[in-house]
Amino acid sequence: MPVCDYIHANPELIASLKKQTPDEKILVRLAELFKIFGDPTRVKILYVLLEHEMCVCDIAQLLGMSQSSISHQLRILKQSSLVKFRRDGKTVFYSLADEHVMTILNQGFDHVTE
Repeated sequence: MPVCDYIHANPELIASLKKQTPDEKILVRLAELFKIFGDPTRVKILYVLLEHEMCVCDIAQLLGMSQSSISHQLRILKQSSLVKFRRDGKTVFYSLADEHVMTILNQGFDHVTE
C-alpha cells in the first residue's frame, strides 16, 4: 500500500479552505437534514406533496399506511421545516415548506436516475 513519505501541506490552501468551511453547527444541521431524507416513507410523503397539498387521510390511503404512522412522519418533516400545514375547518392540509425542498428532491432524483 503506498504511503506518503513526505508531507507537503499547502498552508495558503488550508487557510483559504478553513475560512470557507461553514461553522460546525451549520454542518451538524445539514447532516440532520440528510438524515430526514434517509427514511423511504418520509421521501414518499415529500414526493406526494410535490404535486399537491394533502391531508393525512389521503396520504395514508395513497401510501397504504395507517394515519398514525403518516402523522408521525409528518411531525418529523414539520419539525425539520420541510413541510408546512394549513387548517380548513377540522382538516389539516400539508404541503412542501418551500422551493428548496422541491429542489432537493428533484436534484436527488436526477442524481439517482442518471
